[in-house]
Parts: sequence; structure tokens; C-alpha cells
Amino acid sequence: MRIDLDILQQWIEPRSRVLDLGCGGGTLLAELAARKQVTGYGLEIDHAKISQCIAKRVSVIEQNLDEGLQNFDSGSFDTVVMSQTLQAVRYPHRVLDEMLRIGRECIVSFPNFGHWRCRYHLVLRGHMPVSEFLPYTWYDTPNIHFCTIADFEDFCREHGIRILNRRYVTAGRDDDRLSVAWPNMLAEMAIYRLTR
Repeated sequence: MRIDLDILQQWIEPRSRVLDLGCGGGTLLAELAARKQVTGYGLEIDHAKISQCIAKRVSVIEQNLDEGLQNFDSGSFDTVVMSQTLQAVRYPHRVLDEMLRIGRECIVSFPNFGHWRCRYHLVLRGHMPVSEFLPYTWYDTPNIHFCTIADFEDFCREHGIRILNRRYVTAGRDDDRLSVAWPNMLAEMAIYRLTR
């Protein structure tokens, strides 16, 4: 399991209701159901990944996040998760607002485009970065919004979103001392637990 999925599981209460936006093949929801008796749904747009969810007995709804989440009532979930998808949606600010409307809390993880390797690739090599956490070239990437940790925290402050927890991943390790000290420069990925 990806390290961000492993970390965010720690913030999800047993027997809670979870909605996983951009759930992929349903790995997180299957794991949460087995370990914590969580009930919930995944939203996914990719047909192959929807088939993987069904094979894992994960309840999945085919839905495009950019078209909104109006089909869910306010406060209908304990936690809404969006892992490694924020940078790929067309209107991330709207999706975050909807997540906080339908969930008591939300958890998001995203690649930090302020990481020193990204800066190095752009400044010294003149190319868009390609790495383990950003494995796409400029022409085939699903990433359309490039966000840094500083950008995300500014957004939360400006929109009255309270940060309950934050964790940083660097080189596959959780909360490395240096990435905690200088996250915008040294963390490859950020994971946030949020509420209003």
C-alpha cells in the first residue's frame, strides 16, 4: 500500500462512514473495511479501476469529481478522503468545499511541487520534473494544478479551513526530521486532515 494511504488510515475512526474520492482500485476502502470495519463508498471515473473495486467488493460510484458532489447530503460522512487527486481535478477549491460540506473531516494528500527536485528540474535542467511521486511527462500528466505545501496552507488560512494534522513524506519515509523543519523545500508529499 502507498505510504500516504497507510498514514491517513491512522486518522480514520473504526466503524465510521468514509467517502473516497478518486478511489482508484479500491485498495484504501478494502483495507479500512477489513481493519476498522469502516463502511463507505468510492468515487472513480476510470472503468478499469471501477472493475478492480467491484472485484474487491468495494462499493463504487462512477462519477466525475469536476461535476460536483451534489448527490451527497451535508454531513453524510465522518471522513471524506482524496488521495493524490487534488492536483488532477479541474476545480480543487470547489471539491475541497464540497468535501467539507459532506464530511465532518476530510483528508487530502498531494505531491509537493515546491520540492527541491522539482525546482532543480525546472531551474537547472529546464524540464518539467519526473520522479517516483510525479511519474508523468509534461504531455501525458493528469496533473493540471501544481500546488506547493505553502500554497495549500495559504489556501486553508484564506478559506477558514482548520488543519487538524499534517504529515510529510520524503523518500518513502514518514515525517523525516528535515522535511518537518522545511516541508515546502524537502517534503515530496503532504497529507492533511482538515475540518471547518
